[in-house]
Amino acid sequence: MTRIALVEDNPRLAQFVRQALGAAGIESDVFSEIETAWAAAQQSTYEVFVIDRGLPDGDGLSLVKRLRSAGMTQACLILTARDALHDRVQGLEGGADDYLTKPFSMVELVARVRALLRRPTILQSLTPQFADVQINPQLGSMVCGTDIVSLAPAELQIMLSLVQANGDTVRRTALEAAAWGLSDAVTPNALDVAVHRLKRKLQAIDSIVQIVNARGYGYALSEIRSAP
Repeated sequence: MTRIALVEDNPRLAQFVRQALGAAGIESDVFSEIETAWAAAQQSTYEVFVIDRGLPDGDGLSLVKRLRSAGMTQACLILTARDALHDRVQGLEGGADDYLTKPFSMVELVARVRALLRRPTILQSLTPQFADVQINPQLGSMVCGTDIVSLAPAELQIMLSLVQANGDTVRRTALEAAAWGLSDAVTPNALDVAVHRLKRKLQAIDSIVQIVNARGYGYALSEIRSAP
């Protein structure tokens, strides 16, 4: 089952939320404080964080900011009794992906969590990074130090998928789907051509990152090791 982190200090509300999510096939670990949730986030991989703003040890939005500063891109849904426009804007600008004011319908909460679970995690990071390479999806570019190179749409999606894998091999079919979608016909060597261009662009910006081929299976990112 899918597992999320629920950070809520009201035991009764936390139980109701946990039951509603569980009935929808979404398991949740409940935390009542920022620090315990932060410690758990470093040990376990949660797909979504549902975070109350009013917690005993501070504003839940500070947990969102801490997660983002640590490069954690999982979706964050803020729960709060604050319904003023500037509070909602503050939450979204603080790194939250969605904002739900109390009182709320459990049906709506479950629907919003499901929507966040369908969102690709890597796209939630403004500038996902692997080693010395940073990807800027908004600008369609790849950056290493002061060097920058533009990426074609398919190249951008391939790099985002590889960065998300963090060194693990991504299957060819998954990379093709990310680059060209599931409905478009892809020529047999289209992926290899795109990867070849990406390799040249990585060299052009003097990156230590290389794209390695797991023959017949897919591609992965790795760091070039200097000779001892």
